[in-house]
Amino acid sequence: MKKIPFARRRKQLTDYKSRLALVISGKHRLVVRISNKYVKCQLVKYTSDGDLTIAESNSRDLSKYGFDGSKNLQSAYLAGSVLALKGLKAGIKEAVLDMGLRHSVKNSRVYACLKGAVESGLKVPHGKEVLPSDELLKKDELKTVITKIKGDNK
Repeated sequence: MKKIPFARRRKQLTDYKSRLALVISGKHRLVVRISNKYVKCQLVKYTSDGDLTIAESNSRDLSKYGFDGSKNLQSAYLAGSVLALKGLKAGIKEAVLDMGLRHSVKNSRVYACLKGAVESGLKVPHGKEVLPSDELLKKDELKTVITKIKGDNK
């Protein structure tokens, strides 16, 4: 008798083995999802009733800080920064990166989001070699936006 996988696995939406490892850790998860237009970041806590979103940030919302971008590296970095500041305000100091079914690619938008969160004060275990460089992110162009974000989230 053949065993049929869960529906979310068949549709390639959830990797239950990696999700279980993240849930067992007991830490909050830094969930990064990239759609066709935007980068969405969330701080999620597992509960027996379902996942509870503590804080979220979307690259679509960066326009209120004067940044016009959709899903590039800079947008991902800024979305991660906004999320970390919201999480720190909610009392979350550390998290674990949850990439979902995305493959780990050096200098990717997922790691740009991670770098933004880490540089804003969130503690997430990672390797420094996968994060995009400041030159790749063009951080000198983002200085005014970063100061607006930090001033708005105090």
